[in-house]
Amino acid sequence: MKKSVQAALLSALVYPGVGHFYVKKHVMGAVFVCAFSIPLYFFIKEIFAKAEQIVQQLKSVEIPLDIAAITQSLSSSTTGVAAQELNVQIYLLVIIWLIAIVDSYRLGRVIT
Repeated sequence: MKKSVQAALLSALVYPGVGHFYVKKHVMGAVFVCAFSIPLYFFIKEIFAKAEQIVQQLKSVEIPLDIAAITQSLSSSTTGVAAQELNVQIYLLVIIWLIAIVDSYRLGRVIT
């Protein structure tokens, strides 16, 4: 398998930037790892905050232990700006991931 394909697969399947490390472009690999990790951190932080909120509502019996009630509570808590922020974070993660794949493939072709 060509080095460019291996680098692209590493960035696609393992983590964005790993393919850059494979082709010995450590600075660019670190940039992609950081660029992907920062929005991922905030995305996961928001998801855990929402999960914690639902758990607290379940503990205090504000909502019953029922899938429909939990879904309703979750959908009502993610409205407006918060939902848009999550969407932007998801789009940003996907864009960074795709750029990392393409760039690691490009660098793999240049090196070989």
